[in-house]
Amino acid sequence: MNKYITTPIYYVNGEAHIGHAYTTFIADAMARYEKLKGHKTYFLTGTDEHGQKIEESAKKSGKPTQEFADEISASFKNLWDEFEISYDKFIRTTDKDHMLGVQKAFEVMHAKGDIYKDFYEGHYCVSCETFFPETQLVDGEFCPDCGKPTNVVKEESYFFRLSKYEDALLEHYEQNPDFILPRSRANEVKNFVKSGLRDLSVTRTSFTWGVPIPESINDKEHVMYVWLDALMNYVTALGYGKDDVNMEFWPASMQLVGKDILRFHAIYWPAFLMSLDLPLPKHIGAHGWWTRDGEKMSKSKGNVISPREVANAYGVENLRYFMLREVPFGQDGDFSQRALIERINSELSNDLGNLLNRIIGMSGKYSEYEIDSKDVEKYHRNELDAMNKALANLDDFMQNMQTHRYLEELWKLFTIGNKAIEEHAPWTKMKEDKKDEALATVALVANILAKASIMLSPVMPKTTVTIADALNFTIDNASYNELIIDRKLLKLFNIKKVPPLFPRVEEPLMPEAPEAQPNKPEEETKEELEQDNLIEIGQFFETSLKVGHIVQAEEVPKSKKLLKLQVDLGESRTRQVIAGIKEFYSAESLVGTQVCVVANLKPAKLMGMISEGMLLAAKDEDGLCLVRPEKPKKAGTPIG
Repeated sequence: MNKYITTPIYYVNGEAHIGHAYTTFIADAMARYEKLKGHKTYFLTGTDEHGQKIEESAKKSGKPTQEFADEISASFKNLWDEFEISYDKFIRTTDKDHMLGVQKAFEVMHAKGDIYKDFYEGHYCVSCETFFPETQLVDGEFCPDCGKPTNVVKEESYFFRLSKYEDALLEHYEQNPDFILPRSRANEVKNFVKSGLRDLSVTRTSFTWGVPIPESINDKEHVMYVWLDALMNYVTALGYGKDDVNMEFWPASMQLVGKDILRFHAIYWPAFLMSLDLPLPKHIGAHGWWTRDGEKMSKSKGNVISPREVANAYGVENLRYFMLREVPFGQDGDFSQRALIERINSELSNDLGNLLNRIIGMSGKYSEYEIDSKDVEKYHRNELDAMNKALANLDDFMQNMQTHRYLEELWKLFTIGNKAIEEHAPWTKMKEDKKDEALATVALVANILAKASIMLSPVMPKTTVTIADALNFTIDNASYNELIIDRKLLKLFNIKKVPPLFPRVEEPLMPEAPEAQPNKPEEETKEELEQDNLIEIGQFFETSLKVGHIVQAEEVPKSKKLLKLQVDLGESRTRQVIAGIKEFYSAESLVGTQVCVVANLKPAKLMGMISEGMLLAAKDEDGLCLVRPEKPKKAGTPIG
């Protein structure tokens, strides 16, 4: 069985950060896991190097665009090589073969009638490389995705008939409920499609840094728009566009993306493939974002995490384990040194490292480092059954991207091993002249360590090689089949001494993130207070604040921040309030709760919807929380 696993191709407008590393670690672990099982596997990563943003970033750096792209692309590749990422190909969208493949796809779509020429006028966000209709903008100007101002652009463009594939996409989602993982993210995609798809601009004339449209079209002013160019990398990497190519690894088994680019991969990409008569990928997996100590990372705050810095301080294998264990796939995660140190000391050092050290010590003392599994089944049937049950659960977790559950389940083996040592006390058995029982317990734990190291190897490949070497076997498909699938035990062998795998970390090894808001001197604070826009009490009472009861809540399609609420203020009808709190509250959690509402605001239009009030909330470095009555009050009760 062939397996094809991809990361997104990373945009070369900046150095790799911890989010890039997270995506790549997941993909690498999945690729290693499939290879361990004996599947023929192809793992793709790379860089996205075209578009207006790259052209502008190069100009700011004072470098030719290609040179700028070369440097940033090399920084990604070098980092993945340092981290020993097991990719099979590192693709660049400036590669000649890729560009030829994209031109071939354009020709096929054009000949099919799925690409046509027209004029486009609309609001364009340079940061997101996306056009938005005015009804989707925030305050008629700002991008609904990133919040930055948009520019009105009018230019000639070629369009892809995205609207043609609306029904086919919805049908595919219904027939393949695991197409988007986690499943919880599928609804936002479905709702976007159900709201109506507009044809997609796929070329530009306002910049030149991109793939020219094919010479057969005879329109030299146009270059292909970044999403058509970028998304095609997944098939051009396999040879699409070449004569008589056999793309044996397509369709992809898993395509990993960040949640911010899910729409492009779950809507545009499958529509392009339908147009090209190519099969769709099996799964699109969308992961969340990472914060640092609860704070959103940004260059201005100085709290962006360099994965190289963390790896140099704590070890890349420890970083891999932490990131894949810390957060459920699809949810946002938080990086903190405290949490990383806790997992290193508790789970890696205590649970795993100490268990190996204890077995090495006891085998040296009781049997001159010789371990024989001949009596394990006789004395430890219960422990073997519990171990095999946990091992049998692992595949489902990995296939569903639940690496945190995979590692959580795998760690049950070390609990079984440590508990067996305490309960059966080999040192006591030796004193009681029950050497066979004592050595059976040592052999049980050695087998637990061997089987666990095989299944841990996709996550911590170098560490598990050390464990396997100590136990005198090799981690590969043969040992996977023998010890995991066939449930056999290790044969007679001599264990080796190894240095401690995970030395304890007593204090942070990196500088902490800077304070989000440094304390100001008292004099400065006083001066600010005197200059503040103070109001009279009468002005305050001009504001009508009321207790509201939320009777209905739903997400606003295409918006990362907005929820649409129906709020009872004790009036003849409910009020519709559009609130930017989606990052902190789910729609379901708000229904039936009470809030404080500014009730006499002039109605405003947000993303084409009327908002008839504003919720009171407090926000600081720990996030946002709604201001609520201490005790339930009647809807419409005045506040003041």
